[in-house]
Amino acid sequence: MVSGTTTDAPPTGDQTETRRWWILGTLCVCLIVIGVDNTILNVALPSIVRKLGASGSELQWMVDAYTIVFACLLLTAGSLGDRYGRKHALSFGLVWFGACSAFASQASSPGMLIFARALMGIGGAFIFPTTLSILTNTFRDPNERARAIGIWAGVAGIGIAVGPLAGGLLVEHFGWGSVFLVNLPICAAAFVLTRLLIPNSGSRAEAPLDPVGALLSIIGLVGVLYAIIEGPNIGWSATGVVGGFALGLVFLAAFAWWETHTAHPMLDVRFFRNPRFSAASATITMTYFALFASTFLLTQYFQFILGYSPLKAGLMLTPVAIGLMVGSPTAPRLVLRHGTKRVVVAGLLVIAACMACYGSNTIMSSFTLGFVVRLIYGMGMGITTAPVTESIMGSLPPERAGVGSAVNDTTRQTGGALGVAILGSIFAARYHQVIDAAHSVPSALLHQARDSIGHSLEVAARHRDPSGAALRVAARQAFLSSMRVTYTCAVVIVLFAASFAAKFLPARAAPMEGPLDADDTATALFVGAENAAR
Repeated sequence: MVSGTTTDAPPTGDQTETRRWWILGTLCVCLIVIGVDNTILNVALPSIVRKLGASGSELQWMVDAYTIVFACLLLTAGSLGDRYGRKHALSFGLVWFGACSAFASQASSPGMLIFARALMGIGGAFIFPTTLSILTNTFRDPNERARAIGIWAGVAGIGIAVGPLAGGLLVEHFGWGSVFLVNLPICAAAFVLTRLLIPNSGSRAEAPLDPVGALLSIIGLVGVLYAIIEGPNIGWSATGVVGGFALGLVFLAAFAWWETHTAHPMLDVRFFRNPRFSAASATITMTYFALFASTFLLTQYFQFILGYSPLKAGLMLTPVAIGLMVGSPTAPRLVLRHGTKRVVVAGLLVIAACMACYGSNTIMSSFTLGFVVRLIYGMGMGITTAPVTESIMGSLPPERAGVGSAVNDTTRQTGGALGVAILGSIFAARYHQVIDAAHSVPSALLHQARDSIGHSLEVAARHRDPSGAALRVAARQAFLSSMRVTYTCAVVIVLFAASFAAKFLPARAAPMEGPLDADDTATALFVGAENAAR
């Protein structure tokens, strides 16, 4: 099919019907690329500190540069996929992501790596939502679609498991740059399978573009996140921080105004009239707010505090992946019996309890206790994200699947970026406060080392005297104190998400009654798997 000549509905012939599970397998391979990249970088962060001299705020930008671009382009990428064909959008995303991964592997400075990560976000924005929109259009039966989404969400756990393990091996034997090269063979395999198995689909008339909205959202988020990330380092009253907040808020306000007045908004606010869609979106945003930050800190805890190698640190994250792979496919059956609301609230309470344990050095330093906590944490994530994702996608008509899945992913990525920025800054502010109060360490030494745990340990290693030993002890105490405060804040956020879901998330999807007119299309409910099976 030629780009730009897509049909108004996904292919429904016998060939697509018989291929649907093969198509799902191909989409899962594409999804692994994103999962591997998200987790593999976290394992490499301590090595990047040592090799490139990255500061604590630069580490946050390495995570957030990718996430911000990813989040802000998801809606535009979803619209482009709907307009010009989802197969073409997915193929472009895979090629771009692989090429930019190769560029990232050759970075010679923190700034260069941050820029490469931002470019990778463009490719990720075309891959992630397109897989879900193709899935939604391939599996038309609500019951079967829910099972497919459960598998899709569970496969994300494979990326979470493979990423740290592969990252640990690569960092130890080939250096930190090699963690990005692992994306190349996966992208190549996914590209070939996409061209061979996935039919093109889209809906040109249903896919308006909104470049103004995309630009306003990117500038607004970058401004706010810059202020949040740099505040603990240069001061909250610094001109750059105040200016960042002002610029970001102005552009975000302009984005909100534009989206409610333009004829073709990037983010159709009519979607949020459906409580199933809006409550699920808010819940997943708050959940990923806590998730991204917790993973960002956990890998540093393993390597800087417990002294684990990159490989061992990667192994310590596998229980989360195992739990996610177990919990996600199980979620649809739990929803059938108990309803979406009860399952999501229960999953969030499990996440909150486990995240509270993350703040305990006694628990997390124990192999057995830490393994169990991370396993249960992964199961909680699985039984939460799968039904919430189905709620978002099941509340939209299939012809809007590209934009709908992009909204789903935008809420996750935006929540994650804000989580790394806000909770990371809370952590940094607390770290500076505690280590500055370490009177046993000479002030000149503290001035060199106060930026982050990585810099503190590097400075301590260069001073083989009592002052170096005192700095090492102070840095460890400051990290653990900051970790407790940060995870406490994360627990509060997850508990708020649970209360929000309990109040606003519908217990079950309600079937639409009567014919739908054009105005109903944006908020139409497709009956969820729980109703289809009853």
